[in-house]
Amino acid sequence: MEIYAEYLRVFLVGGLLCLIGQILIEKTGLTPARILSSYVVAGVILGATGLYRPFAEWAGAGATIPLTGFGYNLAVGMRKAVDQLGVIGIFTGGLTAAAGGITAAVIFGFIFSLISRPDGK
Repeated sequence: MEIYAEYLRVFLVGGLLCLIGQILIEKTGLTPARILSSYVVAGVILGATGLYRPFAEWAGAGATIPLTGFGYNLAVGMRKAVDQLGVIGIFTGGLTAAAGGITAAVIFGFIFSLISRPDGK
């Protein structure tokens, strides 16, 4: 029964983050690109300050999969790299931590660009 409660929590948190993004699109003049960037930056800031970790542990994939989770992952990777490498970790840590996600996005984007046809308008 506990697993269903976890699934519900993940679904509700992820859905709430998406709902906030949709409301921002519909009610403000913000473009989806600005909202995307804002989510990533918010994740970085909340991750760097340590505020996102308890939320991510509680919400699970509902907090780590969306864009805020990507920003959090960048901040955590950067913090670890700075502890290990010093100042150079600022430049390498975030990319190292997010390399799997970035690689998957590039590969899947390439594959889908090959198999889909653009709708010319």
